[in-house]
Amino acid sequence: METEAIQAEITDTQPELTLSLPDFIASFGTGLLQAVQAQNAPVYNKDPHPDRALVMEQLLRTPFVEQQHVVQACARLLVDVGERACIINGEMGTGKTIMAIALAAVLSTAGLNRNLVVCPPHLVYKWRREIKQTVPGAAVWILNGPDTLRKLLLLRAMQERPTAPTFFIMGRVRMRMGFNWKPSFTLRTVCERTEAGDFSAQRVAACPRCGQPIHGDDPEGLPRPLSPVEAMEVLNVHQTACKACGEALWTLYRNGPTRSKEEVMTEALKQIPTIGDKTAAKLLKIFGSDRIGSMLEDNVHEFINLMDEDGDLVFTDRQARRMERAMANKEFSFGTGGYQPSEFIKRYLPKGFFETVIADEGHEFKNEGSAQGQAFGVIASQCRKAILLTGTLMGGYADDLFYLLWRLNPQLMIDDGFTARDGSLTSASMAYMREHGVLKDIYKESSGVDGQRAHRTAKGKTKTTHRVAKAPGFSPVGIMRYVLPLTAFLRLKDIGGNILPPYKEEMVPIAMTDDQAAAYAHLAGRLQEELAQAMRCGDKTLMGVVLNVLLAWPDCAFRSELVYHPRTRALLASAPQIFVDEHELSPKEERLVSLCKEAKARGRRVLVYTTYTGVRDTTSRLRSILELQGFKVAVLRAAVDAAEREDWILEKVDQGVEVIITNPELVKTGLDLMEFPTIVFLQSGYNVYTLQQAARRSWRIGQRCDVEVYFLGFLGTAQISCLQLMATKIAVSQSTSGEMPETGLDVLNEGGDSIEVELARQLLAA
Repeated sequence: METEAIQAEITDTQPELTLSLPDFIASFGTGLLQAVQAQNAPVYNKDPHPDRALVMEQLLRTPFVEQQHVVQACARLLVDVGERACIINGEMGTGKTIMAIALAAVLSTAGLNRNLVVCPPHLVYKWRREIKQTVPGAAVWILNGPDTLRKLLLLRAMQERPTAPTFFIMGRVRMRMGFNWKPSFTLRTVCERTEAGDFSAQRVAACPRCGQPIHGDDPEGLPRPLSPVEAMEVLNVHQTACKACGEALWTLYRNGPTRSKEEVMTEALKQIPTIGDKTAAKLLKIFGSDRIGSMLEDNVHEFINLMDEDGDLVFTDRQARRMERAMANKEFSFGTGGYQPSEFIKRYLPKGFFETVIADEGHEFKNEGSAQGQAFGVIASQCRKAILLTGTLMGGYADDLFYLLWRLNPQLMIDDGFTARDGSLTSASMAYMREHGVLKDIYKESSGVDGQRAHRTAKGKTKTTHRVAKAPGFSPVGIMRYVLPLTAFLRLKDIGGNILPPYKEEMVPIAMTDDQAAAYAHLAGRLQEELAQAMRCGDKTLMGVVLNVLLAWPDCAFRSELVYHPRTRALLASAPQIFVDEHELSPKEERLVSLCKEAKARGRRVLVYTTYTGVRDTTSRLRSILELQGFKVAVLRAAVDAAEREDWILEKVDQGVEVIITNPELVKTGLDLMEFPTIVFLQSGYNVYTLQQAARRSWRIGQRCDVEVYFLGFLGTAQISCLQLMATKIAVSQSTSGEMPETGLDVLNEGGDSIEVELARQLLAA
């Protein structure tokens, strides 16, 4: 007893030994950094190569000092060290595009002149514009139209290598666009001796190159030449090659009806602002389809300044300004297409023809089964070097990186034992997750008598089920092995020099009205009961329905809600309409109006994000509410083509629009929305990538105003829980972006599921 008392006294008087990770780093960071540098010497330590620095100084736009360090580091990794791939992990707004262009210019001095840029389709012409504004004498090809095949054929015929940086820009959708194929063979006559001694001539299918007959099996399993009808049936199943010479026994064909040139020209003209059916028909009648097509393809300025027979300009000054701005982001082409570019590059261009591939928004290629990811893997395998650009390298799970790494540097993954089996990487991905990520083995034990649940003391059979679920997290060993050796990080605050204005994010919890809170409590109670009962039976079909309703209804209480079971269509719960019209505002709508008024008083425009733009459309109501308050409002919808959204926004700004309402998915990549320094999220959604990208659309190099981002959520609802979970996922993703979350590395080992599952668990625990 005396010993225990002394031990207790010592314990009580001992100082707190727990130290947070940020405090630990602050105290011992210098020694740790020296140890890490001794064990893993950095490739680049801010000792720039003078010749490469000179190249960047001669660009039309000189990168900032920190951007130049990123370019120098990647050039040293790719050229001096000889690595095959590098990643530029730059925070949104750090100028990843200009860094990649500058890197391509630097690599040109090492003989790497042909650069294939794969980017989101709406950024194709932005890339062209930035290349022309940055690299003097650069040649730029657009491989994103219906004439992509014609241009690729021209490239194959070129004999001379370019001596200046040359860029080929392709939208990632075009990269994997499928094609139509059919069996291809020739016919030849073969003679066989019959049992009677005569000769019998037979027409059979044969290889178009070597002429060898195409064989199949007869009923006894012996090979025999195939007739044309039999060959069509056999070869139509898979794309097959001749066993004798390897020639492809299939070919491509154009699908759909063939249109006249006038129809093609009419469709092209109608893509230009201010031109409709009547104007297009009039232009074609006066000037002809050949002349119009030539101007659109080669000289758009000649078209904009078109004159009639009397020498008068066809278009007014206002029309010309709109056309010039829109056509700067367009390329008209009237060639042939239909062939998948990634397949053409693999089959018909020499390996290494494109010396460097630059993948913009590279995290979009992380999924195993996506056609875009697989097409990018094909293209990357045919290029000598690969450069990946991303602002959100990891979305919280280790396998986010696995497929990217496999496509960038498959040899590294094979050397580490993560190999494909039977053409699939699923087993390798699971092994990678077990070694470097977080996998949860979930065992469920149930007992029952005659198939029914029994009391613990009852005799019955015990059944144990096992499943594996992934959780967010990435081990420090994985970061050291796969991320740090090939990644250059850049954050906005690293650029320094007061280049960027202050940035703040604010979570704004909002209390519901009494009627709204009561209706939500009733709705949540009924749905939680239904969800709990379904989950006890192992039925997860209700999870998505319940979560979507509880997240959406507080913002959509201007309409009644009926919740049906997705399979049985039985009515599960209902909620009444609380806010009758746009004159009766919810507390969140009142706060939005208040934020917009504050911004307007300071001369600021506002960007409002809402995820409910479909069945529960909130955009029309929000527009009516704000217009009643005297604001000039526009709604950006998905109907606006991705390539035209930048021009659409600029046009609205010219028209004096003060508030734009849109879904964050529509503007999350590539758009610089610096005219909107105040951003309001009415909902966050589940996607970490989208949230991080959309929040930084305005805080970019060139911004002069303070940027304010507000996240609005109703207290006591699933909205607050969703925002908290999103914050956790973002903290995990920051660990592979050069940021250390405040919770330290412990967050990497938290047993979290996807946000939907975590929300469901919280609902059931409520």
